[in-house]
Amino acid sequence: MGCAGSTPKVDENSKKLKKPKAWKHTQPITPAQLKQMRDEFWDTAPHYGGQKEIWDALKVAAESDLALAQTIVDSAGIIISNPDMTLCYDERGAKYELPKYVLSEPTNLIREG
Repeated sequence: MGCAGSTPKVDENSKKLKKPKAWKHTQPITPAQLKQMRDEFWDTAPHYGGQKEIWDALKVAAESDLALAQTIVDSAGIIISNPDMTLCYDERGAKYELPKYVLSEPTNLIREG
């Protein structure tokens, strides 16, 4: 372990990403409703603070497979506090909280057709 105040190396800093645990929405929703929720979150997220570039990187990572998401967060210098990406920080210490619905589908998603 480094001294307090020393900059941690990237490999100490980054946790391996994991798929979010299964979750259930309060009521069954359609893929279209899920997409609308996600779009609204990403449209408003930068207004809660942090850097737009980090929000953009988190959005791409959230929509990617785990290996690509890991590469994105590592290269953007995003510090993963929870392995499922629900809580992240940037190198300046700004906090980024992601709701489960932008990271995975609920178990009660209504499959159309």
